[in-house]
Amino acid sequence: MATLSIPQPVPSPLEDAEALRKACQGWGTDEKAVIEILAHRGAVHRTQIRLAYKELYKEDLVKRLESELSGDFERAVYRWIFEPLEREVIIANIAVKARIDYRVIIETACINSPPELLAVKQAYQARYKRSLEEDVASHTSGDLRKFLVPLVASHRYGGEEVDPSLALTEARILHDAIKQNAFNHEEITRILTTRSRFQLNATFNRFKDEFGVSVTKGLSSSECPDDLLSSLRVAIRCISSPHKYLEKALRNALKKPGADADVLTRVITTRAEKDLKVIKELYLHRTNTSLDHAIAKETSNDYKSFLLALIGN
Repeated sequence: MATLSIPQPVPSPLEDAEALRKACQGWGTDEKAVIEILAHRGAVHRTQIRLAYKELYKEDLVKRLESELSGDFERAVYRWIFEPLEREVIIANIAVKARIDYRVIIETACINSPPELLAVKQAYQARYKRSLEEDVASHTSGDLRKFLVPLVASHRYGGEEVDPSLALTEARILHDAIKQNAFNHEEITRILTTRSRFQLNATFNRFKDEFGVSVTKGLSSSECPDDLLSSLRVAIRCISSPHKYLEKALRNALKKPGADADVLTRVITTRAEKDLKVIKELYLHRTNTSLDHAIAKETSNDYKSFLLALIGN
């Protein structure tokens, strides 16, 4: 499922710390050495490297790399070097600054399992001394806030049990609200923010069976595009099929001239140790082009080399 390629045996954290120190000394940085080490180490080993580097040189490796690298490559290394939970917290915090990136917040809330989301929120509060809900509320307003805050605050049931009659009832509720363009209806928010993933997928399936169109297609037919409507579609896609959602995010990112580096970096760094192989297969099936080829075509230099290493090239 993961695409990360780790050498066997893995060099010790001490050896890697010393190699990274050497790569950052002298005239210019040896970016190839940085990639060779960091793009081929798992989360536990990366944490151990940071600790060893701090012990050896009394310096924060993350800050040293920030000062040595630049551009998309630096940002990708910065997101990758942290262990997964810490990375998610940092990405969420970046997303709520300035104009909120609601897609990232929805990904955090809807792709993670209930225990994973709880862990992210606890780690977020420990790091920033504020709750994620508080920061989302502070950077949103109106209907978008009314949807995103309960979405982040929810603790869904994680079991697989489904109530078929409830699925039919709530499919009809969603249909009526969508037909009326009542996207801020409290029932839509209640259903999408409280029901389990399995219950919601049963509801989405009944919606399609009853009305001949998917929920997202129903929403897409609206003549009132705005952030709330887009947020509803993103949430439904993240809940119904996270892999398909992430594959499409990569596809859209790579369609843009020069690629959307923020999306590309986020998806690859968060999924390389989890399920990026599945996403790569979906991408190939959807586009008849390998993800490796697309990244090589749309990115360049050290950033390209780093991403290709993470996806197993």
